[in-house]
Amino acid sequence: MTSQVTMAQRGARLEYVTIAWNSLEGIIAIASGLMAGSIALFGFGLDSAIEVFSGVVLLWRLRSRPEDAHKVELVAIRLVGGSFFALAAYIAYESIVTLLSREAPQRSVIGIGLAIASLVVMPILARAKRRIAATLGSRALHADSRQTDFCAYLSAILLGGLLLNATIHWWWADPFAALVMVSFIAKEGIGGLRGETCCHELLLYKSELAE
Repeated sequence: MTSQVTMAQRGARLEYVTIAWNSLEGIIAIASGLMAGSIALFGFGLDSAIEVFSGVVLLWRLRSRPEDAHKVELVAIRLVGGSFFALAAYIAYESIVTLLSREAPQRSVIGIGLAIASLVVMPILARAKRRIAATLGSRALHADSRQTDFCAYLSAILLGGLLLNATIHWWWADPFAALVMVSFIAKEGIGGLRGETCCHELLLYKSELAE
């Protein structure tokens, strides 16, 4: 029992670390994306911001009264899903406009460094979550580890676009990378509107720990 409680506490700490990392990641990505005129970098930052928002919504749900739990959960899941869907629409629009106007973004060394750091950090977090999920027998935490993998995929796409623009001046690689991100983000949005987003998985995880 003590081992289970200890692993559960480690799982909770990992969630806080994820939220803290996404907060820092979002601030840096949005700021550097605006400076460089990179829609891929800016969109990546907004996605990180929504991930933080998802965590805040989760805390709101967990602190709600038991009698309000079902209603609050439905609102929470749809808020997160709607945010992802709106972000996908925004990135798609801005990417198409950028491609049509042939607006070349500037090289962003900070953005490249951030994408590399995210590619290192996110897989480590995902593996740690899967180890704890296996110990606890938590399908929900394992599902959340896939959400962390999702962030790593976006980092890889972002890095590819930024490097192609910075090294061989393929300006279109940046908005094209943003368009590739859209499919991943839109899938999260649709899943959220159906009640299948990462927020729901984390709620299940917390319920498992309470049993």
